[in-house]
Amino acid sequence: MARIDELRLITKIARLYYEENRRQSEIAARLDISQATVSRLLKRAGDEGIVRIRIIPPSGIYLELETALQELYDLKDVVVVDVEDAGDEQEIQRNLGIATAFYLETTLKPGEVVGISSWSETLLATVDSMNPLAQPLASQVVQILGGMGSPAAEVHANHLTTRLANLLGSQAKFLPAPGVVGSNGARSIMLDDPFVRETVDCFDRIDVALVGIGALTPSKLLASSGNIFSQQEIEILHESGAVGDICLRFFDSRGTPVITPLNDRVISMSFDQFRNAQRCVGIAGGQRKWDAIRGALEGEWINVLITDYFTARRLVE
Repeated sequence: MARIDELRLITKIARLYYEENRRQSEIAARLDISQATVSRLLKRAGDEGIVRIRIIPPSGIYLELETALQELYDLKDVVVVDVEDAGDEQEIQRNLGIATAFYLETTLKPGEVVGISSWSETLLATVDSMNPLAQPLASQVVQILGGMGSPAAEVHANHLTTRLANLLGSQAKFLPAPGVVGSNGARSIMLDDPFVRETVDCFDRIDVALVGIGALTPSKLLASSGNIFSQQEIEILHESGAVGDICLRFFDSRGTPVITPLNDRVISMSFDQFRNAQRCVGIAGGQRKWDAIRGALEGEWINVLITDYFTARRLVE
């Protein structure tokens, strides 16, 4: 077959397939050729430049930005959400929550153990945006930061774990201890409690960890829980180079853990356990948290990032 004749046939097949939405079997019967030939020539249509597929993302979808972030920080996945105002924390939390809910609904696999931080306003927005799944997925939802605190705030922490477990059709595993205790001795006593120990022993089996990324200045929810350090202790962290935390495990701008005696008063997953999880999903955005998010990425403490457009663009630039 002369090349011009072959190109003519390829073009005819491509038009029938892409413009008239004919099935390959219909095209084969119509042109009296085999279906294998139709399939082969459709591939040739792309190779020859006769068919060019162009993906046009809808407004508010930032695939190139997501890909750039994924490659820059060697991440498994990135979700960038659209927001109108870089300084509107409530809008950012709401939109991040909606995106995270969809991410979980579409990526969780049966039998996975899910860990969830207790005092994240963005994770509260996530569970409030989720729909019950058609079939159970996670085997357990584990509280990975001490969930005891002031009575008003503790309701939120328990709601977070219970609601997610119910949505996923799984068992909730609570961590009946504060996130921050008064001394290393008090921490040892708490860890000797059989119910606390039972939950802490689950940390090594977490498949998917859902974590907020905190700035050095605690969020309103965390502050209201009482699971915070004093202003003087925060100054110690600042002087040690800390820029943010995951589950009250602090790190500097390069992601290096900031180890101080304060670390021995925290009851939560450790840095090594974050890294051992198959997916550690960091959900955070906004101007106040930029240094913390970048530090978490530099330290490779998360391998999935869900953030807002303005934060993502700044991270890439």
